[in-house]
Amino acid sequence: MADRFDVIESDERGHRRWVEWTVVVALVAICAVSVLTSREPEPEADAEGPTPAPIRSLTRVESAPNILTARPARKGGDELLEVVFPDGTRAEVRYPAKLGLAEMGSRPFWSAWVDGRFRQFVAPYAGEIEITRGGKPIRNFTPNVTLWPRPAGSGARGQVLLFAFGRWRLALHDVGQGLTFEQRMTMARQVKGRVTKDGYLVLSAGKGVRLAAPGTVVQGRPVGPQLWFGGLGERVALVPTPDCADRARMPAVIDGPGRRGEMVCRGDVLVAVTGPPEFRRTVLDQLRVTLT
Repeated sequence: MADRFDVIESDERGHRRWVEWTVVVALVAICAVSVLTSREPEPEADAEGPTPAPIRSLTRVESAPNILTARPARKGGDELLEVVFPDGTRAEVRYPAKLGLAEMGSRPFWSAWVDGRFRQFVAPYAGEIEITRGGKPIRNFTPNVTLWPRPAGSGARGQVLLFAFGRWRLALHDVGQGLTFEQRMTMARQVKGRVTKDGYLVLSAGKGVRLAAPGTVVQGRPVGPQLWFGGLGERVALVPTPDCADRARMPAVIDGPGRRGEMVCRGDVLVAVTGPPEFRRTVLDQLRVTLT
């Protein structure tokens, strides 16, 4: 059977009738849009003040990955990559060039407490569109922090605070008992970010917010400053962990449903990896990290 949207040739009379019907349908559509637009109510003012314009996009293409693709140096068959963790700690990562770690791109992760309530800062891989879905925020807390509705399919997660630091976007999801307005405002005002000259995001926090120290574990997972490389398939997490041999725990981003994670300590840095067996072996056997 021919597809219902196939183009069918017709004689001149049929063509003229088709054009006439097209004009009629277009006029009806224009009238309908005008009526609906005139009926659209004015947006309600927020109970705590008007809602300013949303945060500007990461780039002109909102779906651009929220990652940093740094340029490594070459030394023989290896690549040397200078990285900066979100607490400002610097390290040199050395690995076989075939691994392509730098090309995978990295993004920061960290956690914090506000009034004793634990929350995580995650850089959405797909950028702000992953949170905003092209919509409008519920409200602005500061010029760089907006509040967004709970994303569809996010499970038990609630509303999202979206932070903008230069080109970076960080999402803070509400879980369990949601943060109060005052706690959200504290987060928005007291968490600061700067971008290093090589593109890495470094965070700091003021009164009322406590950032997780390296090696901190919550519910069996490390929650201190981290760098995550890769996306849906191959992933590598670098996690500064003092006394790593005794305190190593698998990061949640690596160990999940349908993924097999493995890890190894390189001094005071935990290296965790998931992906195909050969990729995992190369990372575990040949990737080196040196804090500088």
